[in-house]
This record gives sequence, C-alpha cells and structure tokens, in this order.
Amino acid sequence: MPPTPEQHPAPDSNSAPDPFTPPRPDQARAQRVHASLFRIAERHAATDEQRRRQVHPEVLGPHEAVRLVSFLLSGAAQREDGEPEVDRADITAALSLVPLVRGEMDELETGLLRMARGRGMTWQDIAFGLGLGTPQAARQRYERLAGRTATVEEGPE
Repeated sequence: MPPTPEQHPAPDSNSAPDPFTPPRPDQARAQRVHASLFRIAERHAATDEQRRRQVHPEVLGPHEAVRLVSFLLSGAAQREDGEPEVDRADITAALSLVPLVRGEMDELETGLLRMARGRGMTWQDIAFGLGLGTPQAARQRYERLAGRTATVEEGPE
C-alpha cells in the first residue's frame, strides 16, 4: 500500500524533489535509479584512476560480457569495423555466464544488506532502497539471499 501524504510530506515547493526521500516512492523508482547511478559515478568513479579500480583493464568480467552481448544483439551497442556479428555461440556463451553473474550479484547484495544493517539502517530504510513495500519483505529477501549464498560458499558435500 502506498504511503499517505502524512507519512511522506511533500517537499518544499521551492526546492527540487529529493529522489532518495520522495513523497511517493512508487512513482520515483525510475528517477531514483538514474539519480543513484549518477551519484555513485560522480562520487566514486569521477577520475580515470577511480574507474580503473572497478574493472580489470585486461579481462572482461562476466557481467560485462553478458551486457556486451545483450547490447550488441539489441542494437544498443554497434559493432566496430571488422568485428564479427554476434552468433549463436556468443549467445550460448553469454547465457552460460548468467548463473555466475546472478551468484555474484546475490553475494554482493547479501554483503551490502549486512553492511547496511551494521551501519544502523532499518529494514524499512532497506525496503525503500530495494523498492519493496514492507520491512518484512526486505528481511525475507535478505534471508533468501543469505541462504543461497551460504549454500554456494559451502559447496557440495
């Protein structure tokens, strides 16, 4: 159920809306995603040196490989002169990487949630950040992720 105006008062009409504490989170999600990417890039990836720490310059990471194939297939990225077209083997290779990427994201999210709780964020705060409706949903998500990543970390018996 969306929050009432009493729960989230409207921002001052003289100031720009703050995408991190919007009066109506259901309508601000897309804006917050864009603002989040911009904020992190501006604060933590503004220089070449800062960006280099994110990606190994010699090796394509699994998530980047999946994204690249997807972008080339969709036309969001254009092939350079002499670059081969994406073929079935490229698509199969990208699909083969998806479980690895999903596992990495699960581990990243689990760690981020643990650190958020360690920094005093409430489940309500976390639910808002994840775009979930309730604190209970955020906690359940964490428990599912923690269960999956614990199984991955322990490996087969």
